[in-house]
Amino acid sequence: MIVLKSEAEIAMMRESGRRVGRILMELREMIKPGVETRELDRYAEKRTLELGAVPAFKGYNGYPASLCISINEEIVHGIPSSRRLKEGDLVSLDFGVIYGGFYGDAAITVPVGEVSEEARRLMEVAERSFYRGLEQLKEGNHLSDISAAIQAEVEKAGFSVIRDFVGHGIGRELHEGPQIPNFGQPGHGPKLKKGMTLAIEPMIAAGHYEVAILSDDWTAVTRDGSLTAHFEHTVALTESGVEILTADDQGWQP
Repeated sequence: MIVLKSEAEIAMMRESGRRVGRILMELREMIKPGVETRELDRYAEKRTLELGAVPAFKGYNGYPASLCISINEEIVHGIPSSRRLKEGDLVSLDFGVIYGGFYGDAAITVPVGEVSEEARRLMEVAERSFYRGLEQLKEGNHLSDISAAIQAEVEKAGFSVIRDFVGHGIGRELHEGPQIPNFGQPGHGPKLKKGMTLAIEPMIAAGHYEVAILSDDWTAVTRDGSLTAHFEHTVALTESGVEILTADDQGWQP
């Protein structure tokens, strides 16, 4: 079910989102060769609590950490561990918090030192496809207009869209309706309305989109071992237009 939010509810989601954006910005600065992924997870949890929020992912359906860290061929839901980042790795950080009863959720993909040209292009296309989808977030458009725009941008670059994982509505629950695939034909699905709050999150691969789940029952990888990238923001369609709720505000003083 699609839950439309009031301006007051969106204001609360904005506060949740700002915390997500701030912490992801700080985590980005920590990415370098030799860092253990569990260090990043510990930092994310510590900063979440300092900012008066609660980690959204820890314990969610049994997930054991506050931060999802997925490296190279790992698409999403990678579990932090003693694994150390290496020069040339591509690292996706997927993170969420709960503040005032509302969720914020976002993801970025970050290079570790110098990465290949393919890896750099993949990151750029994942982010650019998000914004192509966001351009379709207009009252009266259909939900699949977002999906189709993302797919077109990704495939134009010669990459593929992961089919097994999708974006979603978000608010008082981490996953609300509607589901938002990153592929499909335009002109289908519910019409977009003011008050919608969505987590739009292209996940793309340099190779084929087929997915496998590792033995930890969480980490999703590309079957062909190709590189992946993930980019996500929580967004709202408001009276004044589209707002990215998880964009870090450099001037924000918590």
